[in-house]
Amino acid sequence: MLVVNENQIKLLYKMTDAIADIKGILEAKEAGKIDNPQRTVLDFPQHSASALYMPSADLVSEVSAVKVVTIFPGNPAHGKPTTQGVLLLSDATNGEHVAMMNASYLTRLRTGALSGIATDVLSKKDSRVLTVIGTGAMAFEQVLGVLAVRTIEKIILVNRTPQKAKEFGDKLHAFGVDLPFQIELDVAKAIKQADIICCATRSSEPVFDGNDVKPGTHINGVGSYLPHMREVDETTVLNADKIVVDDLAGVKHEAGELMHVADSGKWSFDDVHAQLGELVVGKKEGRQTQEEITFFKCVGAAYFDLAVAKGVYAKAKEVGEGIVVEV
Repeated sequence: MLVVNENQIKLLYKMTDAIADIKGILEAKEAGKIDNPQRTVLDFPQHSASALYMPSADLVSEVSAVKVVTIFPGNPAHGKPTTQGVLLLSDATNGEHVAMMNASYLTRLRTGALSGIATDVLSKKDSRVLTVIGTGAMAFEQVLGVLAVRTIEKIILVNRTPQKAKEFGDKLHAFGVDLPFQIELDVAKAIKQADIICCATRSSEPVFDGNDVKPGTHINGVGSYLPHMREVDETTVLNADKIVVDDLAGVKHEAGELMHVADSGKWSFDDVHAQLGELVVGKKEGRQTQEEITFFKCVGAAYFDLAVAKGVYAKAKEVGEGIVVEV
């Protein structure tokens, strides 16, 4: 079995690779070639934590995967990361377990790639200002996904702790993102300036007022993934001209902001414009006017992790990266 750690993945596999591989698996999903059982979520209320078990199989490539991710928000106080994950990749022709790899970075990367793809088909081509709400670990690849598809001129960073926003901006600069960033304490001001908004928080309350969203804005919401979480408010959902989701089955059970508005009777999941794969293969239209407000809701699905894991495994074998172990 090949074992690949986070640093090796970062050296091997870039955002452009992830975007290409995610597009490929979205096409396979639209063709009915992906088996993606619903994830199993175990909650640990005493720690406000959860563990997610996510299996999937690509029936075209004949490969399967199981990702296990734990999310413990209190960990940073003890010097441990909030999110920890591993992924087991298996050959579906003979059952051999061929690779084990760090999944925390893969999760961030594939989520950034999904937002990049959504941003490409839903945001205005001339979008220049990106507002990022929440500057934790997940947000970094959100920025990279947007930058892969749009010529951004300014990034506005919003965090309850300004120092964390500054550290995030410094990290972008260190990575090679040569763009000015602005730390904004006034959320309304940050939203009103935005052409593209990325939300990457675990908030149970909306993080901005939908009335502040200007016409033509595109919003990526990737932080909330449980029914009680709501980083986007009811106004945003009701004002959106097009709502696109990564995986409709998952969103119906996990997207708290959409579930909340559906339960109120003011909106229905029948109002979802499309799944992202339908836009990728051309079954549905993306942005059609400059004035549309578009909202991409992403809760994740196991086959997205499978897509990037396959890509990492292929590259690792090609260049001889990773460690071979007997298990």
